[in-house]
This record gives sequence, structure tokens and C-alpha cells, in this order.
Amino acid sequence: MSRLSLDALPVPDSAASAAALEVATAYLSPALLHHSLRAYAWAAARGTMDGIPFDPELLYVAALHHDIGLVPEFDSHTVAFEEASGHVARVFAAGAGWPARRRERLADVIVRHMAPEVDAAADPEGHLLARATATEIVGKEADDYPAGFRDEVLERHPRLDLAEQFLACFEAQAARKPGSSAAGAVRSGLAGRMASHPFGP
Repeated sequence: MSRLSLDALPVPDSAASAAALEVATAYLSPALLHHSLRAYAWAAARGTMDGIPFDPELLYVAALHHDIGLVPEFDSHTVAFEEASGHVARVFAAGAGWPARRRERLADVIVRHMAPEVDAAADPEGHLLARATATEIVGKEADDYPAGFRDEVLERHPRLDLAEQFLACFEAQAARKPGSSAAGAVRSGLAGRMASHPFGP
């Protein structure tokens, strides 16, 4: 494999991908937007390194929508944020003209990113996004990526105040939805794991 770099990763140039970036830019804070773009970069790199075939457009749109249920405009008081994010993405994909089955796949990928484990054979995009977001938030498997690639990703998409924003979002979710995955993460020591992230706060 040639040197891993951001510009060598597959980035879809479809109308749906461009629209997903436009929506994410409009609704996500700068920190959450960069987080979502980094999530795609880690996921696509992981697929490339591990030889896991994936659909770049599906993964890219999922990465850009996976946290949209955390923002006030789409926050739900009745379902977990990842489910709310999946609903928003499903509506987006319908507007983009995706067929029903692909819309459901998109929502599934987003919901599963909070699962402890996702089978790569059954859902490669969900598997890659789950691992990438774990790298993003608590640094899991961060050392698996070449140092030069890590530096390139973090330079192009800086972390800004992600740690502070993300923890505040999860703590708010936990307070309102104690049975949610976000609440479980907070109870299991999310703050401490984030504080020791190898990429810094």
C-alpha cells in the first residue's frame, strides 16, 4: 500500500455528498463539523488499511450526520441522539433521491456507531464508523494510524473545543434520557477517558 494520506482516501463527489456537507456545515458547530470530517477520515483509512471494502458515499454521508441529533434543532427528548440522527439522515436521503433500502442502511450505520461492536462482514460502514468515532472521542486504536497521517488529519481538521462541547452534549443527553447510550457512556467514565485522549483535549 502507498503512503496513507488524506488526499489518497476516497472522497465521494456526488450531489448527495456535497449536500450532506452543506447541511452539516449549516447545523454543526465548527468543532462537531471537524469531528465528523475526521470520523470519515479515520473510517476510510481503517477500511483501506484493513482491506475492508466500503461504500464511500454511504460512509461519508453517515459520518456527516452521525451527531446531528446532538444539535438543538434536531435534539429529541424521546429517543437517543443516534436514533434522532438516523431519522434526520433518513429524511435527508429521501430528499436526495436515495431508494428506501439505501436510506435504511444510512440510518442503521448511524445508529450502530454507538454499539460496542459492529460486525464488519454484515455492516462494513457501521463497523468502520463505530471504530472511527471511538478513536475520535476516547483515542481507541489511535496508535494504529501512521503518525504522519494523524498529524495531517488533525492539521486539516483541528479538534478545537470538541472535548468540552461533546462532553456537555452527552451529559445533557444523560440527564434527560438516563436509559440512553450517552447516559451509559457518562456513567462508565467518559469524562476521564476523554481527558486522557492522546490527541489532547
